[in-house]
Amino acid sequence: MKQGLIFWFSGLSGVGKTTIANLVRERLNTRNFKVSVLDGDDVRNRLHRHLGFSELEIKENNKLIAELCESERELADILLVPVISPYAESRTKARQQLSPGFFEIYLFAEISILENRDTKGFYVKARNGEMENLIGYSPNAPYEPPEKSDLIINTGTVSVNEARDELISFILAQCAQ
Repeated sequence: MKQGLIFWFSGLSGVGKTTIANLVRERLNTRNFKVSVLDGDDVRNRLHRHLGFSELEIKENNKLIAELCESERELADILLVPVISPYAESRTKARQQLSPGFFEIYLFAEISILENRDTKGFYVKARNGEMENLIGYSPNAPYEPPEKSDLIINTGTVSVNEARDELISFILAQCAQ
C-alpha cells in the first residue's frame, strides 16, 4: 500500500502556510507528483465545525487532522498540511502517529510583519479587542514554537517564491530517500 509523505506545517496566521502549500502543489503537480493539500481552515470548516478554539478543542482538531492524514496519504505521493498547530504535544503526537514519512515544517515571521500582512483581518480585530483568541497574539491563546522542525523558513525575510523553492527542494530530497 502506498504511503505518501506528509509535510505538516506549523506557524501563526498570515505566515504563508496555505499560500506556500498551494504554490508547492502546483509546481510538483507539473512534475507528475500527486499532491494534496489538507488546509487547516478548510478541514475545520468542512468537518470540524463543532470545535471551538479552546486548547482542548484545538488539540482535538489537530488529532482529527492527523487521522485524516492517515487515510489521505494513501491517495497522494505528497500531503501538505498547513495548520497553525500551536501545541508541541499535538505536533509530537502527529509525528508519532504518522511516521515514518512525516516532516514538520515551521514557518515564521516577526509579529510586526504578520500584522502588516493581516490577510484575514485577524490582527486588527485582536488589536481592537474584537477577537480574544488569535493564536500567538492574544494573551490567552499561546503558540509553542517548534523546537525540532525538519525545515524552518522565515517568511519575513524570503519571498513567497523563495520559500516555495526551498520547500520543494526539501520535499524532493525526502522523496529521493
